[in-house]
Amino acid sequence: MRLLLCSKSIKEQEVLQCFCVGASILRNMRPAKVQKVCTSNLSEEQKQQLYALMGYAELTPLYKASVHGYDASAFHQRCDRQGPTLLVAYNNSGYVFGGYTSVDYTQSGQYVTDEEAFLFSFKDKTFVSTKVNRGHHARHDDSGVPNFDHLYFCYNNQPRVHNQGGQAFTYNSATFFGNDTNLRDLEVYKVEEISQDSVEEKPWRNVQWTAERRDELVKLIKDYKPLESSVNRIQILMIGPVGAGKSSFFNSVNSIFTGHVTNKAMAGSSSTSLTTQFRTYPVKDGREGKPLPFVLCDTMGLEEQSGAGLDIEDISSILQGLIPDRYKFNPVAPFEHDEQKASRSLEQKIHCVVYVIDATKISLMSVKLEEKLAAIRKKLNSLGVPQIVLMTKVDEACPLVEEDLQKVYISSYIKTKVQEVSSRLGVPVSCVLPVKNYSQELELNLSCDVLLLTALQQMLRFADDYFDDISPVEAPLPHK
Repeated sequence: MRLLLCSKSIKEQEVLQCFCVGASILRNMRPAKVQKVCTSNLSEEQKQQLYALMGYAELTPLYKASVHGYDASAFHQRCDRQGPTLLVAYNNSGYVFGGYTSVDYTQSGQYVTDEEAFLFSFKDKTFVSTKVNRGHHARHDDSGVPNFDHLYFCYNNQPRVHNQGGQAFTYNSATFFGNDTNLRDLEVYKVEEISQDSVEEKPWRNVQWTAERRDELVKLIKDYKPLESSVNRIQILMIGPVGAGKSSFFNSVNSIFTGHVTNKAMAGSSSTSLTTQFRTYPVKDGREGKPLPFVLCDTMGLEEQSGAGLDIEDISSILQGLIPDRYKFNPVAPFEHDEQKASRSLEQKIHCVVYVIDATKISLMSVKLEEKLAAIRKKLNSLGVPQIVLMTKVDEACPLVEEDLQKVYISSYIKTKVQEVSSRLGVPVSCVLPVKNYSQELELNLSCDVLLLTALQQMLRFADDYFDDISPVEAPLPHK
């Protein structure tokens, strides 16, 4: 073998040497470890319900037991001195439960007083929570596993939860986690509150806040003609919870085209709907002017309890154009129409639906109300009716916007509210339009007008999309 090597050329020996070195490197190599990613198992709906308790925030994953292990040391290595945190546990019975603390983990060995602390639990559509009882410590800040009073997570460094009783929180183990103590996973998030005064580096929507733009929008709306030639005026239906601002939106739009603030439709604040009739409100170009090419249809407010507020079956009748103006709703019995007169022209049907949602109450929206809105949306989707969300009272929701309405599209807080209502109602973010209705003003305001007119222009565009999409069977024959 040596003779053969010696007889080889220097070049060949160099190649052989390189080969031997490479083989040695390959022998000593170990397979690279795959980096596991801390993905969240919390649904968007669950996050929204938690935001209602702790304020809207950014949740940054810190620790995931299925990735980092259930040891207390692994938990503290990643979660200590991170500020407020949210702990979320998952068991095999489908419960999602845990707790929030506003005080750092520091392994101080002290009992922690935290008036903001709470426990929570999700099971299917059921959500329960309980705040720390006054005068009690929320948790023990030691080097052991995370705990809330005497409720221990990752007990004995295992995928288990252990309840030793305690008086700091009032809850029932069967309701809270179904008495299933085996954990499927556990996550901890850093909770960073989004300040109502925080601003984006650049506007997240571009708007021209000028008198020229306002006048341009007014002209575009006055000159608008529906894409479908058999329709003279677009029928826009407004739906929303009691007090969200449906009637106020009509009053605001009417004010712009009248030239001063008006209050034609009954509007105000009440726990029950001020609107008890179905109303169709045409808008004129000035007090003595001709009707504009749209009609705003106002309805009774949605309420979460059954037998109260607008009935979903009534909405179906409204969409088909069957309910006459000034019809008085009966919350316990839907509208009954004559089957022989059930066929209405395209002109009389609804061409665009607007959900009116109060920006200050988005996080407080009940599950029952969400379910009603979801049922309405499902019906509208099946009929192909376009939908927009008006997010009202943006000035009341954000001090920055209250100070200057033109900051609505640089406000980080309003942006998160738009994203939240998009998630809750299942509509694209681009279909959520922040507005401020006229409420206490005596004179018209340029910024209010621009937002209101921009929203109205979008409704007309969406109605044209509806005409563009309706089937040839439904569309009327062209004029001869």
